[in-house]
This record gives sequence, C-alpha cells and structure tokens, in this order.
Amino acid sequence: VQLVESGGGLVQPGGSLRLSCAVSGNTASSRWLAWFRQAPGKEREGVASITLNRYTYHDDSVKGRFTISRDNNQNTVDLQMNSLKPEDTAMYYCAAGAQIMFRLPRPSEVNYWGQGAQVTVSS
Repeated sequence: VQLVESGGGLVQPGGSLRLSCAVSGNTASSRWLAWFRQAPGKEREGVASITLNRYTYHDDSVKGRFTISRDNNQNTVDLQMNSLKPEDTAMYYCAAGAQIMFRLPRPSEVNYWGQGAQVTVSS
C-alpha cells in the first residue's frame, strides 16, 4: 500500500486547510485509514481515523474542528481542518492498518505510512 499526502501549507489561526491522501496498491488490506501528526520534540499522535464502513474516531483535541472522510471509489482519505490553532502545527501523516480497530489507532499499530505533509498555523 502506498500513501501520498497533499494539501499542507501555511495558514493563519482560525483558518482552514484540507489534507488529502491518495491510496494505491493492495487497498483491500487496509481496514482503516488515519491521520497522525508529529510536532517538533513531541511524539507522533493519532488525529482521526476511519474504517471501511466509515466509522470515524477523532482525538478530543480536534473534535468539532477536524473531520476525516474517505472515498472508496477514488481511494482517497481527506482531513478537513477548520478553526486551526498554532498548536495544530505539525507534520501530518496519512496511515493505514490491516487489523480490525474500533478506536483511534496507535502509531505502533500502523502498517503503512505516507511521507508527511507540513501544516503550519501562524500569523
């Protein structure tokens, strides 16, 4: 499975960005897709995930602001980010996993990673 992110950039606090991840390869082996982020000096953390049946899980820090979605026909997973804050600044990674999951996955549970997209929230 190959994952390629796009859509990162610089945005002012309160602004919006949409990240997109193109999924290719053996997509049938990915039971869930997710977005993680890692800020400098911090551990990588799960932001949001979505299952094949479109059950979604969002970290408390982004609930009400971020929304994950997927298009199984286009093989893409998007992260719509609204009301962005400076603390959202991080490298954002698309991820996929093969095991059944009914919660936000941990980084150790990821089978495939994208290369990352930088999101910077600053005035």
